[in-house]
Amino acid sequence: MHTAEGRLDILSQISITVEAGASLAITGVSGSGKSTLLGLLAGLDAPTEGEVFLAGRPLHQLDEEARALVRARYVGFVFQTFQLLPGLSALENVMLPLELAAADGEGLTADPRKQAADYLDKVGLTPRLSHHPRQLSGGEQQRVAIARAFASRPQILFADEPTGNLDRASAGRVAELLFQLNAGEGATLILVTHDAALAARCDRGIALAGGRLQS
Repeated sequence: MHTAEGRLDILSQISITVEAGASLAITGVSGSGKSTLLGLLAGLDAPTEGEVFLAGRPLHQLDEEARALVRARYVGFVFQTFQLLPGLSALENVMLPLELAAADGEGLTADPRKQAADYLDKVGLTPRLSHHPRQLSGGEQQRVAIARAFASRPQILFADEPTGNLDRASAGRVAELLFQLNAGEGATLILVTHDAALAARCDRGIALAGGRLQS
């Protein structure tokens, strides 16, 4: 990127490939470029140089609208801050992207309510379907976010510090769910984490330092 002081390279000389269905952990100290790399891989940002392919699509050649279509079709997200809508129940939060996809003609499911309820059941939240985020613990909110991410049956799931705001017990359960659903759904899992134990559960990991891959 370019600043008033000149060119600033946030990431440089990075080349990685992630096989379908695999899991990859991205680690490194704060400011090393982890979230920037995740954003590029997911098509949230565009690289100034280089190539990024997602599900065979050349993200580096697409504008934001086209990248958004790729994300909608192939990608799920789990964020550290949950990103739930406070005015919607747990069920409604999971239903929303399914309903939006149906409105856009994507047709992810003929019955968004049932599919949302099924995935909330998979994360153990059937008794909490009607609860709003403020009525849920941090761990429960993250489980809603995981159900929402997997309910659209993405080919690739990106998770940015998915256990960072949770206590140890909740973090352990959320991690277990991520890998259970990763295996059960066959979705590729790419996560950013400071948690060494979580990173160790992935098939492989990469570490960044100063925007470059560590050897």
